[in-house]
Amino acid sequence: MKPINDGHVAKPGLAVVEVAADDETAFAVQELLATQWAIAPADRTTHEPGEPGVRLRCYLDMRQAAARGVDGEGIRSDRDAAGTGAEHPRTKP
Repeated sequence: MKPINDGHVAKPGLAVVEVAADDETAFAVQELLATQWAIAPADRTTHEPGEPGVRLRCYLDMRQAAARGVDGEGIRSDRDAAGTGAEHPRTKP
C-alpha cells in the first residue's frame, strides 16, 4: 500500500483506517464505519505476498456524520444521500 501522507491526518478528526482481515470482514468493518462518519471508502482489498489475509484502507472524517448514519439530532437513518434507502454495491476486481 502507498504510504499515508500528512494531508490524510492534517486536522483533528481525520483518520486513516487500515483493516487486516478476510475480504468479507474487511468490507463489513468499512460499512460499520460508514454508518457513523463520512468516509472515502475503498472498493477493493489488497494482498501482500507473505502476509496473512488482505488489507483495506479507508479515509475517515469524524467531523462529519455519515449521510446514512446519525443526523444532527442523533436520529439514525437508513437512507442514502439521495434519500432512497438504496444500498451502494461494492465492487471487487
